Amino acid sequence: MQKTTENSPPVAIVTGGARRIGRQLAIDLHAAGLDIALHYHSSRDEADSLAGQLCRQREGSCHTYRADLEDTSAVQDLGQRLLARHGRIDLLVNNASGFAASPIAECTPETFDQMLSSNLRGAYFLIQALLPGLRQAGGSVVNILDMHLTRPLRSFSAYLAAKAGLASVTQSLAVELAPDIRVNGIAPGAILWPEDGLAYDDQTRRATIARTPLGRLGTPGDISAAVLFLAQSAPFVTGQILTIDGGQSLT
Repeated sequence: MQKTTENSPPVAIVTGGARRIGRQLAIDLHAAGLDIALHYHSSRDEADSLAGQLCRQREGSCHTYRADLEDTSAVQDLGQRLLARHGRIDLLVNNASGFAASPIAECTPETFDQMLSSNLRGAYFLIQALLPGLRQAGGSVVNILDMHLTRPLRSFSAYLAAKAGLASVTQSLAVELAPDIRVNGIAPGAILWPEDGLAYDDQTRRATIARTPLGRLGTPGDISAAVLFLAQSAPFVTGQILTIDGGQSLT
């Protein structure tokens, strides 16, 4: 497989890129001129469909990669495959995430470890695996966090503990990897409701929008615009966490 050359388009890796916010990230980063390395775990059909759509717009501009980010050996293998194909890595967006309720009275060690693996451990070791490519490109990392780090969501303590860990890693690595690699985070508020409908029933959804100063849900495009800003228009910004929540965290 051929590595990226100096004349090739920049490369963005989007984890969890087949669906929801990740899909929009891939579409908008591609529209901005980046080639896409699209990671997925179980959403193969959606990933293949999106890759086909992007490659019809620009031949060879999107490749898919399957990996279970809860498996450290799979993360290391993913990193090797990405470096073998692309060489340099201009942008890594750690978007893949696990989201599950974990009331303290019921949370098991398995649930806690799953939240840590899917939201923190996988992202951490993928950054580690991609360091040579990120350094070669002078690239950046954007970690997708959660506005509820500062306004805790009841019964989601394990999930938020993992996201808090990723926020800490974001700032720690911004110092450790400078000046070669910038590391920032984005903390979305209400963008897309969880698909299972359990965390946000109709009453909770109405209340969430009512206490959001801008009076609406955000869109996946709001997140991709912020990623593009941090990746391409903010060369003197690192170690920052940008909250995209319509002002909800202020109320």
